[in-house]
Amino acid sequence: MEEKSRDFLAGRIRDLATRAYNNSFVTHTDFLSVSELNTFYQILAAEGVSSNVHEYRGARYVVYGGYEDAERAMVVFLPDYLDEEGFLLAEKEAPSVLECISVTPVNNKFADELSHRDYLGSLMNLGIERDQIGDILAGDGQAYIFATKEMSEMICKELIRIKHTSVKCLIVNPSQCDIRPEFEEISGSVASERTDAIIAFVYHLSRSEAQKLIENESVFIDGRTAFSGGYDLKVGARVSVRGHGKFIYKGPTGTSRKGRLFVSVAKFV
Repeated sequence: MEEKSRDFLAGRIRDLATRAYNNSFVTHTDFLSVSELNTFYQILAAEGVSSNVHEYRGARYVVYGGYEDAERAMVVFLPDYLDEEGFLLAEKEAPSVLECISVTPVNNKFADELSHRDYLGSLMNLGIERDQIGDILAGDGQAYIFATKEMSEMICKELIRIKHTSVKCLIVNPSQCDIRPEFEEISGSVASERTDAIIAFVYHLSRSEAQKLIENESVFIDGRTAFSGGYDLKVGARVSVRGHGKFIYKGPTGTSRKGRLFVSVAKFV
């Protein structure tokens, strides 16, 4: 499925915020990608709304993906009687906007070693749109899938096999999900915060090799293709490099006597 256009997303969030404010009930988008979430914040900025305020057109909002720092998340607009803390507490007790599905093999002895791609591929084969599925956290012999409430029951009924492995699905409270993405903290010095310099540092490449990856459109920043190595990375930027992996840029931590920057990144492992 193609990502939502900026105009479509702008119209959608205006409608949802207005409905939450006028009618006093919770509204929400489907799951948004990193790129779409970035577009959401751009829309707020274009209308003079600070992303630190967490309010749009009179309605408070929460970016929520089922767990802290979820990559794919919904924008949830709240009625005036509910704040972010109250919403998150209520979701822990009785999820209302999304559900978490535990997926385990029927027989561990005959189970394949399944990856994130395997789980996602099986869901796509069921004809499910990508915006109905949030993060998929795969671990050793188990995975958790975050999905819209409308889709979770169907997934539990229809997802019975992944590759050659028979699986069983169970809707659980999101708080039971104990798998998290693993990161390796990397620190070192670079000449600047340019994209090509940071990529070269993270993956032990030359600047020309990093630039070649960018020219081949193999680098994505916050879900969008990077077209220039001269772009300075912003703190918190999520960078994906095809064939190498992805990382979150944590930002500079100091300066050497020779003027080089000490930087830190969280590299996915």
